[in-house]
This record gives sequence, C-alpha cells and structure tokens, in this order.
Amino acid sequence: MRAFFPQPLMSAVLLALWLVLNGFSLGQGLLGLLLAWAIPIALPRPALPAPRLAAPWVTAKLVLVVLHDIVKANIDVALRILGPESRIQSTYVWVPVDIQSAQGLVVFAGIITMTPGTLSCEISPDRRWLLVHCFHAGDTAAVVDEVKTRYEKPLMEIFR
Repeated sequence: MRAFFPQPLMSAVLLALWLVLNGFSLGQGLLGLLLAWAIPIALPRPALPAPRLAAPWVTAKLVLVVLHDIVKANIDVALRILGPESRIQSTYVWVPVDIQSAQGLVVFAGIITMTPGTLSCEISPDRRWLLVHCFHAGDTAAVVDEVKTRYEKPLMEIFR
C-alpha cells in the first residue's frame, strides 16, 4: 500500500478535502483519488521525518485552548480597535524557547500567529528565542508566561 500511496495520511486528507469542497459523486471521487495519489508523489520528500505525536488528550485540550484563545483575542482586539487609541500598547517581546522539536517550534509559532493580536516575527539562529509582536501588551513578562504555559508546555508533551 505504501508503494502506491507513499504518504497515506496526506492522501487521505487530500481526498477528504476534495470531496468536501467538490461534492460526493463517482466522478469527483475518482478525480480525488487520482489527485490524492499524484500530489504526494510529485511533492519533494519532507526534509524532517514525520513527528511522533504523543499525548492525544493533551493535543485535544490544546486545540480547545487555542480555539478559546482565538475567540477571546478577536473580541479583545475588536474592542481595542473601536476604543480610544491610548488603550493600545503595541510592543515586541522576545520569548525564550525551550521546545526542542523543530515541528513543535513551527506549531508554537503558528499558534501565536493565528491568535489575533500576536504575530511570530523571527526565530533566533540558535532557535532559543522567538520574537513576537503584540498588538497590546501591558506586561511583557505576563505575555511570555502565558504563551509558554498555555502553548509551549503542552507542545513539549505532544512533540517529545
């Protein structure tokens, strides 16, 4: 099976997305299978091995935390934009990074970027610091503590 579908998870996701976006029919199913077979073969091999994800319950909890934070941050950013400009304290914060996994670091930076009001800007060459732009950060130490506790700590369990 791996000879025909070298990346079965990617193929399954591609087929599912194709069918959801284009409808369920025999023709779309066959076209989706063709694309699910051809795209992983045409893409270059990943530079990093596929991560071994541990702690599925931690993963599920992290997803819920991130979704909650995205909704909460959307409301906070909207209220700050609609309010007086003096309520916005934009700043850059260097966050020390303890996570060792390259994939975990990418997910960490992605979560920060997906959350409204924060943006991952740069990772230091030694991968020990992440520069984050905060739309509003009254206390930079609190920002560092929050992202490390809410996101990095669970990711370190997931990407052991």
